[in-house]
Amino acid sequence: MLKIILTTAAALALGTTATLGNDLEGKSWDEIVAQAKEEGELNWFVWYLTDDLRRFVQPFEEEYGIKITIPEGTAQGNADKLLAERERETGDIDVFAWGMNDFAQIDPAEMFYSLNILPEDDGRVSELAGVDGGEQILAYWGNQTGIAYDPAQVDEAALPQNPEDFAAFWDANPGKFGFNYENGGAGPSFWQNITRVIADVDPTDGTSDEARLASVQPAFDFFNERAEEYVITTGNADSITRISDGELWMAPAWEDHLAGLQKRGEVRDDIAFYIPEMGMNGGGNGVAIPLNAEHPAAAAVFIDWLTSADTQSALNRDFGTAPMNAAADDSNALVSNDQRDRLRVWQAKPFADDLTAAFIDNVILER
Repeated sequence: MLKIILTTAAALALGTTATLGNDLEGKSWDEIVAQAKEEGELNWFVWYLTDDLRRFVQPFEEEYGIKITIPEGTAQGNADKLLAERERETGDIDVFAWGMNDFAQIDPAEMFYSLNILPEDDGRVSELAGVDGGEQILAYWGNQTGIAYDPAQVDEAALPQNPEDFAAFWDANPGKFGFNYENGGAGPSFWQNITRVIADVDPTDGTSDEARLASVQPAFDFFNERAEEYVITTGNADSITRISDGELWMAPAWEDHLAGLQKRGEVRDDIAFYIPEMGMNGGGNGVAIPLNAEHPAAAAVFIDWLTSADTQSALNRDFGTAPMNAAADDSNALVSNDQRDRLRVWQAKPFADDLTAAFIDNVILER
């Protein structure tokens, strides 16, 4: 998968879409809105929660009379489509959604419209978790990993905050903490941050060599010495389900994933969530308008709506996302704002991939 993504990104970087025109340049916002209503439709390529998002955008469709089509697809499939269409005069993608980290692989100015055409709103977010979207990308979906826990079993005042605390919890409560080690994000965020703290790893440095990999051995020893005290789960949903069922008391989780499961009644609504003081990874997803979009004005009006304070408040309410507008209401978030500064960036590649392989070889396969 990584190879495919990098191949795509390299090709994107070599794309020739910079030669395409920007037919919104020089127009007033009122003129853009009028053009958007004439266009009357747009295609939003987003790869997750498609049924829920189709329902969520209905207020926009009713307000502007612009129909939104959300095709089924994967993040990789959508990126491949963007690449395949890059030299077409008109592509099928009007609004392209991607992880903010993924956008870091390309030069946005060569691929997308400048969003300076939108009405001024200082609350919007174009830089997130170390990725600067510049003029072309705005964040619309904030997510954060942390620790989900059963408050009936774990005292909030004694929540583990650092590797030593987690070790003490495992020692005192064997078999009650679980994490997934690969894919799914939350578990990898947990063990990577334990490793970062114990081995003093700089997450922004992607340099990978034998000496650097050898330097994390103390963190691997930390996990190996307590291998019988924690549980390996199959994924994020498995971790949360085991807490809901009472088998586990704590496990890494995504804030928005847990909130969504609770809102749909799929897990207990009393499961709590926090971000430990050592920090855990976070980030989010962004949107952009390809330069060959068929409905660029409709796309611009939609992104203006999607990143507004009101819509970001609604996303927080309905999906548990971290709002990507400073003026939004985040009262439905699972964590307080004072924990948001515990966000850590994901380990840079290629070291991240080599670190994962080494963790599997030296910790998981040694169990």
